[in-house]
Amino acid sequence: MTEMDYREAYEKEKERCAYLADKLSQVEWERAALQSKLDFIHNSAFWKMSKPFRKIIHFFIKQGIRLKRVLHPRDLIKKLKYKKRERQASLQFGTASFPDPATAKAQRETVFERQIRFSILVPLWNTPETFLRDMIESVMNQTYENWELCLADGSDQDHSYVGRLCQEYADKADGRIVYRKLARNEGIAGNTNECYRGATGEYIGLFDHDDVLHPCALYEYAKAINETGADFLYCDEATFKNGSLDNLVNMHFKPDYAPDTLRGNNYICHFSVFSRKLLEEDPELFRTSLDGSQDHDMILRLTDRAERVYHVPKLLYYWRSHEGSVASDIEAKPYAVEAAKRAVADHLEKHGFTHFQISSTRAFPTIFRIRYQVQDNPKVSIMIPNRDHVEDLKRCIDSIMDRSTYDNYELVIVENGSTDREIKEYYSQLLGYDYEKALPEAMEAGRTGKPYDRGVLTAEASAAAGSRVKIVIYEGDFNYSRINNLGAQYAAGDYLLLLNNDTQVITFDWMEELLMYAQREDVGAVGAKLYYGDHTIQHAGVVIGMGAHGTAGHTHYRHNFQDLGYMGRLCYTQNVSAVTGACLMVKKSLYQQVGGLDETFAVSLNDVDFCLRLREAGKLNIFTPFAELYHYESVSRGTDTQGENAARYEEESGRFKARWKLLLEQGDPYFNPNFTLERSDYSLKLPDSVR
Repeated sequence: MTEMDYREAYEKEKERCAYLADKLSQVEWERAALQSKLDFIHNSAFWKMSKPFRKIIHFFIKQGIRLKRVLHPRDLIKKLKYKKRERQASLQFGTASFPDPATAKAQRETVFERQIRFSILVPLWNTPETFLRDMIESVMNQTYENWELCLADGSDQDHSYVGRLCQEYADKADGRIVYRKLARNEGIAGNTNECYRGATGEYIGLFDHDDVLHPCALYEYAKAINETGADFLYCDEATFKNGSLDNLVNMHFKPDYAPDTLRGNNYICHFSVFSRKLLEEDPELFRTSLDGSQDHDMILRLTDRAERVYHVPKLLYYWRSHEGSVASDIEAKPYAVEAAKRAVADHLEKHGFTHFQISSTRAFPTIFRIRYQVQDNPKVSIMIPNRDHVEDLKRCIDSIMDRSTYDNYELVIVENGSTDREIKEYYSQLLGYDYEKALPEAMEAGRTGKPYDRGVLTAEASAAAGSRVKIVIYEGDFNYSRINNLGAQYAAGDYLLLLNNDTQVITFDWMEELLMYAQREDVGAVGAKLYYGDHTIQHAGVVIGMGAHGTAGHTHYRHNFQDLGYMGRLCYTQNVSAVTGACLMVKKSLYQQVGGLDETFAVSLNDVDFCLRLREAGKLNIFTPFAELYHYESVSRGTDTQGENAARYEEESGRFKARWKLLLEQGDPYFNPNFTLERSDYSLKLPDSVR
């Protein structure tokens, strides 16, 4: 480029930045005006009087029933029946899940090769008597009996009964309860560190003073350690209210270890148990400067060092919700949010990240969005297969050019058999010259040597689209994998972005959001959040084994775009097994390393197969909800599920299941086995008795 070209580009960028700044200012002004109106409404007498009615309406919204359908008796009854089944099924994780006498006896008599001694650390501070008794008795009732309970008490003089109660139980526990009264309260972190100083076990467990353990918790952990050699373990958990373990709310069935998921949300939390050896490098278990989020900090540090992080996919920890607890309201401990941000920031810095931003999301104050800095200015090749459908392609490309804030990209349109006059005219517009006249010469110069490769046409620098457009000519039967592989051979970018022609960009920084993850050495594919035209979700990550064919399915499918998702999962970046090829970014070198898309999967499952091969190569696949696009799915190729299409899908799904048989049997590590694979909404598996 000449100096004049650079100057023109600079002026164009300045103009665009000014335009965006103006739009942002306008949006902020409109937001302030709307907030003023909202404040007026909230302070009105009518708003206050209508509170009971709004609660009823919000109840139905939370149940996922659209208001316009609430009055339909059939739909309402169906939804309420399902919620009743869910409630009945959830009871199996309360006291009904406790072992019967015969099972408890068998577990107590089990002798493992390694009879692990667990030290359970509980910091005490003004603990209510009922909570204290429930907590201690849940440890004493463990079916695995090689444990010690380390209690450090920072209670004030008005709560001296705490010490008396602890001593009462210590007298019954054959020396397994170690109680220490502290001279002063050191906070959660400090009191826990005092517990740790008196611990003698090989493995350390962290337990809150107002919570309850399942009777089989330590047995399951001892069993897992003996079978897997795990040095860090955690389990599923639930919050209970009104003092009853049969009144469970917010049951949290977790994925296996997922580093990006953990950075955005401390999903591991309870019941964390780990080998003492992981603490050899640390002078203290908890950092007192991070009180309120000391567990997130500790989990980030120790999982980094662990050789084997193991998830016990059973609900073994009960988190009590009461006034003043974080389980009830994070606003009870506002300092916890800032502490959590500092914990994540320290962790990222240790991993070499120097420029990033951490902010709370709408799901929960301690569920974070992390923005990483894009390194350098790599070129992104956006590969768009296309046949006819000029309106779809134009909408897609216009949205890329009009909304993208990342500027170093090229468009690689892989043309495969268009016949419409309009699309050829549009190609000419993009290229800056007559597409049909130039086509014969391009087809003579096809460079890859593939029989379906008929060359490439490149836009002139003076064209409206600049010189960023290439049209690759593919000739032959439709094969999505082969088409993209051909496009990749002509791509000049360091990164490939597979994109369907029936998509439309929503968020301005969508490319940066994908690129900030794709640039990492440990990352394979990165996918976006896609919506149908009616604002329901089409894609938010792929789970293997889900769906009628048992191959793969999209989670939160057809949920409203405003939904938070299961435990906020639609609001933060996380690791997944696969993402859809409708919008998928990957390093070009990595694409080539694993052989691109498998061309034997002509239409279906090629993207999932590709992502699993990246996983097989030791890479993490990532879904980010902050890169958003519309996806008018199947507009281009139709939705025919009969005849030849159905037979082809059966053949491809059968081959997929054969290739990935072991992974499918093991289950998706990012999807809990307590969920049914028949639905995409994180519904629990229902026992036969309540189906």
